[in-house]
Amino acid sequence: MKNNNNILTTQIIAGKYKGKKIELPSLDVTRSSKARLKESFFNVLQFDIIDKIFIEAFAGSGSIGLEAISRDAKRAYFVEKDKNSYSTLVRNCNLIEASKCQTMHADTFIQLPSILNSLKNSSDELIVYIDPPFDFRDGMDDIYENSFEIVRNIKNENIYMITFEHVTSLEMPEELGLFKLKKTKKFGKSSLSYYIYK
Repeated sequence: MKNNNNILTTQIIAGKYKGKKIELPSLDVTRSSKARLKESFFNVLQFDIIDKIFIEAFAGSGSIGLEAISRDAKRAYFVEKDKNSYSTLVRNCNLIEASKCQTMHADTFIQLPSILNSLKNSSDELIVYIDPPFDFRDGMDDIYENSFEIVRNIKNENIYMITFEHVTSLEMPEELGLFKLKKTKKFGKSSLSYYIYK
């Protein structure tokens, strides 16, 4: 969806900020999570999102984490490396509820393990959403394998669910460290795979 200034926008689907528009970064850099896919993800979580801490890796515009905040997640962490996407993310957090957003202009492979480690002894449950870029840019060849490795190394006992948004043609591992694949749902070229404790 475009507004008059040729800025791409999307809307919060449900919750207290339903209908609020947020910006999308340049599609050269990120893919926006499709509305159908996003809706399906939150239909799976339903009320389980309430009071959980949400972590969005490769966050782009932050549309998933901001949707989580709209649906009463306690707090959201966003990690985005691209400078322009990060600027969009910060603007979007300010539009929705900045006090519940922790944004990090950083490399997911370094920052995500650090966030998880810092929350290891928290009494809060965590939901982790990992959406690696589909287009393999220079140095990105191992992006899925490196993302799997982060999950294999997770020692937290307070994770409710880990979800990967990924290219449908990718064969997802049945197990990643402490976690097993519960189900995969396809949406054309994109799919969601849900991991829970074994």
